[in-house]
Amino acid sequence: MELGDKVVGFLLTLTSLSIFTYYTFWVIILPFVDSDHFVHKYFLPQEYAILIPVLAGVVLLSFLSVFVGLVMLKSKKKKKTT
Repeated sequence: MELGDKVVGFLLTLTSLSIFTYYTFWVIILPFVDSDHFVHKYFLPQEYAILIPVLAGVVLLSFLSVFVGLVMLKSKKKKKTT
């Protein structure tokens, strides 16, 4: 099991590093590259650089709020029965 945990950890780290590198290049370096350069075809328009993280944050906070709400409701029901 220990080896499996290390592999999963390595894959998660590699994925996170890849996403961070892609996003950093997209947001920081790409605006300084000529718009007719071939590298622009590998990236979405700049508007999505803000839209995607904001939507991901809203979805994450929504799921977190629903989870906390459900846990609070279940613990309230549990107190009533005891």
